Amino acid sequence: MVKIAVYGKGGIGKSTTVSNLSAALAERGLRVMQIGCDPKADSTVTLHSGRKLRTVLDLVREKGNGFSVHDMTAIGYRGIVCVEAGGPSPGTGCAGRGIIAALEKLKEKGAYETYNPDVVFYDVLGDVVCGGFTMPMRNGYADQVFIVTSGESMALHAASNIAQAVWNFRGRGYAKLGGLILNCRKVEREDEKVKELADDIHTAIVGSLDFSKTVQKAEALGKTVLETFPESQMAGEYRRLAENVMRACGGELPC
Repeated sequence: MVKIAVYGKGGIGKSTTVSNLSAALAERGLRVMQIGCDPKADSTVTLHSGRKLRTVLDLVREKGNGFSVHDMTAIGYRGIVCVEAGGPSPGTGCAGRGIIAALEKLKEKGAYETYNPDVVFYDVLGDVVCGGFTMPMRNGYADQVFIVTSGESMALHAASNIAQAVWNFRGRGYAKLGGLILNCRKVEREDEKVKELADDIHTAIVGSLDFSKTVQKAEALGKTVLETFPESQMAGEYRRLAENVMRACGGELPC
């Protein structure tokens, strides 16, 4: 099982990237699980034609422990197993602690054993790297962390903070930094800025995604680019990125 955490600041296109990576790997015949670790609970919407899922924390609030692993999961595009951790009611709790509770509940209910995925993606908000939001980096969860960034200042700042969090966990058997994913926004010197960051944090850029209206059109339909425009240039870029990510993790894709 390859376990991957993808981080990035809010609005950077992280969930779009993860969902299209999930679709690209499922297209190659792999069993994929995608776990949204953002209180907005919108990581998997394009894998369900725009429909939001009931979150793990919603189930805990409504039923205590009286629910099954199948209540926590939904099967999306090409059989992708989808989970949304969710968050606390506004003003009533810590979103980071909510992620901890949701991931612990997934383990307790045997989600990984039930579905036996080849690849697990944790889609994690990266504006604030507090204890709860670093949960997917910890031992037993993700093996590799990839950071989605652009050349925008706030995205680069968030990426640097996330890399520092990974570095702070070194020596504990936690996830390692797999690399950066450049999601282009057409800012000045974008490639150079992201390359400078990669050099500063001693990692590589594993892939680059063009700024494209194809992505916006697919999302307006509530679907991934792979599902809506499978022959497009962007679909090809997501497929190449999926190959690069798996290669960086030491995994092999079926022919």
